Amino acid sequence: MLPPDQTPRQRIIDLITGTRLSSYQLAQMLGIPERQVEEHLTHVVKTVARDKTRKFILDPARCQDCDFVFRDRRRLTRPSRCPQCRSEGIAAPRYGIDSAGC
Repeated sequence: MLPPDQTPRQRIIDLITGTRLSSYQLAQMLGIPERQVEEHLTHVVKTVARDKTRKFILDPARCQDCDFVFRDRRRLTRPSRCPQCRSEGIAAPRYGIDSAGC
């Protein structure tokens, strides 16, 4: 269990260090709305960027029908539909933090 005296952003950093989680999974663990998690993630990216020993990892969203991967997407949120097949079945992106040496 995470200490209650941590801010949501500190808790997100602790949760995604060494693993990959989607914004939905983080929202369930933290007990806050998914959109709020996505807003916090933009700040988490900036915080981790200042720390040279850690690196933010984004496993991009993927279309479940045609396997299109959203590699060049800058936003951290899940896309609404695939640009190739127009499917709305999109696997959510996953976020993680690894040590910079890996």
